Formats: sequence, C-alpha cells, structure tokens
Amino acid sequence: MSHRNPVPTVDAILQKDSQILMVRRKKDPFKGMLALPGGFVNEGETVEDAMKREVFEETSLEVEPTDILGVYSDPHRDPRTHTITVVFVAIIVGGKDEARDDAASLEWAELADIKEAAFDHAQIIADYRQWKRNAGTYWSSKRRPTN
Repeated sequence: MSHRNPVPTVDAILQKDSQILMVRRKKDPFKGMLALPGGFVNEGETVEDAMKREVFEETSLEVEPTDILGVYSDPHRDPRTHTITVVFVAIIVGGKDEARDDAASLEWAELADIKEAAFDHAQIIADYRQWKRNAGTYWSSKRRPTN
C-alpha cells in the first residue's frame, strides 16, 4: 500500500525591536520574495532541531525556540507539494546574520509593514502580530477576528 502524506516543514519568527528577520528567496517557488527562515524536517530530526538547523543554514544565526505560534497545513500553502509547517517564535543566541543556502539576502523588516510574503507567511506574520497582543495558538483554518 502506498501513502502520499504531507511533508513536514518548520519556520521561525525572529524579532529584534520592531523588526523580524526575513529571507529573500534564492530559488523557486517564490524566487525573489521575502519569507520566514525555515525549511524541511529531515528524517530522524525533531521539529525543534530542524528549525534551529534551517535557520542556521539560511542566516548563520544560532537560535532557540521560546514558543510555538502554530501549525499551518493548508494543502495549497506550497505549490510543490502538501506541506505542514510548525511555526516557532525563537530568540537569537549566537552568530552574525549572513545570508546562506536558499537565502539570496536577509532583511530586517518592520513587523507592521509586512503585507506580502512567500507561501502563507503573510498570514503567519499577521497571526504573530495578533499573538503578541493576545497570545493564543494558530492554525490554517482557525477563525480569526475581522478587525
């Protein structure tokens, strides 16, 4: 019997003052667009370790998770395949921000100004702004306030 299961991924929100770290994608899909740092979970790896590895590979920063913002699983969030992402809020504990791997460049973007991003990252960032005000946990189909 063959199964076609969603692929696990991770993303990270790293905030410094009023800005969050975004990567400008080097490759398709969404080449040239801003995205949260993140990527695919390897077999045998926890999501926490995958997040730390992916952030380091793309940004040269060592990070530690502090919270989980939520889980996003809309089957259309990634045009390549059905992915499920665990989105972590993390803090920087070492390193110097430098673009590597799939990142063409890094940008510290004003949290309030981010309206467009690759994948469903604009919705994730909007949820993060709400989370900062009220806490809570988010997922793809959660009903959100209309404010």
